[in-house]
Amino acid sequence: MATQADSAGTGGAGDADAALARRLQILATEHWGLLAARSTAQSEVLTRITIYLTLVSAGLVTVGLLGQASHFAAWFAVAALGILAFLSVVGLLTLIRVLCVSEEDFMYVVAMNRIRGAYAEIDPAAATAFLASTHDDELGMRVTYSFLRHRSGFEQVLGSSSMLSILVTASVTGMFCGGLCAALGAPGAVAVAVGIVVGAVVTAVTLWYMSNRFLAVWHRYRPLRPSAGPPPNWLNPPRDWVRARGTDA
Repeated sequence: MATQADSAGTGGAGDADAALARRLQILATEHWGLLAARSTAQSEVLTRITIYLTLVSAGLVTVGLLGQASHFAAWFAVAALGILAFLSVVGLLTLIRVLCVSEEDFMYVVAMNRIRGAYAEIDPAAATAFLASTHDDELGMRVTYSFLRHRSGFEQVLGSSSMLSILVTASVTGMFCGGLCAALGAPGAVAVAVGIVVGAVVTAVTLWYMSNRFLAVWHRYRPLRPSAGPPPNWLNPPRDWVRARGTDA
């Protein structure tokens, strides 16, 4: 009887170890899949941004060379507007992709945070070595993006590839609209004003769309492991995160 009990106990422990190993393998496979998808998306969008900036540079140089070669003949305005229109369309398409990849990036970060939380449940001792967050909410995402100090959303947006794409696309679109007004006979001051206004509107609308979509995502999303509060090494964290920490505690 004792031998049978020992065998049953050994078999139960072996089954538990096998289940744990299987769980770790599944989590690791999903983790590497998310890492690969994130790396591919970032590489693809950076290539598209590089191609667009190259087109803008080449297009503006071409406009200048055409002006010098044609002595600003009658057909120059049509050629310049055609180039600017093409750059504006390519810029808008590139900007859409950049915004999509920006959303995908924090999606991958949140997913990897959730997997990291599962690792922490399996081995709590190993969780003490994690600097990135194990929580799959907005605060956890922000911690993973910057776990050594608090980085404001304003700073994050200004330093992003999205902001670069927005400014370049808005500038090119503004130049196209201003040039079109000048070609239609509008005074130079009016054409410049139209270009500035169009560029500002493109920038403002895109930033509004980005922020609105970001807030809508977190309004609908329900995390599996919400954060208790900001990490202790964050200096001067936002007050709403501190309030959330006190409430959850």
